[in-house]
Amino acid sequence: MKQTYDVNVESFLPLITPEDFKAQFPMPPESEDAVIAGRDEIKKILSCEDKRLMVITGPCSVHDEASAIEYAQKLAMLKEKVKDSFAIIMRVYFEKPRTTIGWKGLINDPYMDDSRDVMEGLRRARKLLIRITSMGLSTATEMLDPIIPQFIDGLVCWAAIGARTTESQTHREMASGLSMPVGFKNSTDGALDTAINSMIAAKSPQSFLGIDPHGKVCVVKTKGNAYAHIVLRGGKRPNYDSVSIREAVTTLKKKDLSQSIIVDCSHANSGKKFQGQVVVWEDVINQYLNGNHAIKGLMLESNLCEGSQNMSCGAENLAYGVSVTDECISWETTEEMILKGHEKIAASKR
Repeated sequence: MKQTYDVNVESFLPLITPEDFKAQFPMPPESEDAVIAGRDEIKKILSCEDKRLMVITGPCSVHDEASAIEYAQKLAMLKEKVKDSFAIIMRVYFEKPRTTIGWKGLINDPYMDDSRDVMEGLRRARKLLIRITSMGLSTATEMLDPIIPQFIDGLVCWAAIGARTTESQTHREMASGLSMPVGFKNSTDGALDTAINSMIAAKSPQSFLGIDPHGKVCVVKTKGNAYAHIVLRGGKRPNYDSVSIREAVTTLKKKDLSQSIIVDCSHANSGKKFQGQVVVWEDVINQYLNGNHAIKGLMLESNLCEGSQNMSCGAENLAYGVSVTDECISWETTEEMILKGHEKIAASKR
């Protein structure tokens, strides 16, 4: 008998059910409290009930749990110092979209050797999210694979749909059922239309194929996500300036969508150079202080040490606390930026 299906499939590896997986790594009460409080905080900021700014900061991608925990400990202390101005959220990204090929993140390849032990990656990701939320920190991640939310989304307070996947129907449908507010990035060329169409789709009820908590393939029917919003990350040119933000607000208003905007200080807005994030940050904080309250938050790519490093030396030879993907600002720079921003905002209220 000739085979016409699975011709290019090497193997099928059974995966634990989400229900059994979560039972192995249950959320402690302090994590539950942090996630519920974090989501509520974000929703209030997006709906203008809370006038503070969100600051989503952390490594471009997590590749080493020890350095991520150290970063989280520092961030938890900083959070208390600036809580009157900022709602601090830690960026804990486990999945990396690839234009061609390359390391796809901690979940897909936790050993960074192309062994692609996804089960180990899921274990590490969930355990790390539990550690971080147990510190009282809110968490943010990019949702890329549509199956993975069943394993970790209960531990995430804010999710991003990236510039490369914002146009994807699969990701729009997934976002409509996610349990937390979702930010859609503008496309890589800078156009807003794709993200705006995604917001409309995500706010609407959807039906699509997925898995349930028991791991069974099913039709997933969603209610729609009321807290979909836009993230400006630049394109062919930066779009963090006041003119670009005003244009975005006007377009969102015409479509009767949330005029809540988060500005990504990295990526095309910084020219993919870590030094540029400081410039974007200061400009956006000044816009906020000058009365542009459509701005609801800022994103920073930040690690213990600045810059980035090449993975070709092997995982065992990587420098501690240095990004293996996009360039990041150092912890010292991050702390200085956030404290100065807090001081500026506090001074404006006197």
